[in-house]
Amino acid sequence: MPTQSRRERARAERHELILRTARELAESIGWGAVTTRRLADAIDYSQPVLYGHFENMNAIADAVAIQGIEELIAVLRVARTTAPNPAAGLSALAKAYLEYASNHPAVYEAIFVRPTDLEFASADSPLLLKTAFAEFQAAIEPFAAGDDPETLTEVLWSALHGQATLAHARRLRPDQRDGRVELLVARLSGKNSPPSAK
Repeated sequence: MPTQSRRERARAERHELILRTARELAESIGWGAVTTRRLADAIDYSQPVLYGHFENMNAIADAVAIQGIEELIAVLRVARTTAPNPAAGLSALAKAYLEYASNHPAVYEAIFVRPTDLEFASADSPLLLKTAFAEFQAAIEPFAAGDDPETLTEVLWSALHGQATLAHARRLRPDQRDGRVELLVARLSGKNSPPSAK
């Protein structure tokens, strides 16, 4: 029995090493340059060892995406729940989302940009994806009035995703990030002037 648990522990450690190294490589050179050969070389294991854990690079990127979604949920929840009021919570959540995207571009890409086998926006979506969506919905729902909360959540999320993607591609003025967030929050919350997260 101890031998089996030692084997399982070693397998779990290898699994985590593969994901950590894939993430580090993607953050430094981009997903397009991360191959199983490069990854195997970086962790000093053979490619068959990688395939013993993951079917292909897409499966590795999906696993990195799952880790990223877990991190993002925690970041969004803290931002939203520590704010003093719903408008400030919405603003804090939006800023936290954009900050996560900026600080972890390869992970963000794995979650929201790369082709994936993860099923978003469906009744069969994994619970983790539904939990992430629920964080956005909890922030925007106080302002839904007569609007469908899920649709309003999709509007918020897609607006933030557009900002994150365009900012990463250097298509937006970096010094206006907070201004764009405050304007978006003001419009979605029905306020005439942008709320303050302070």
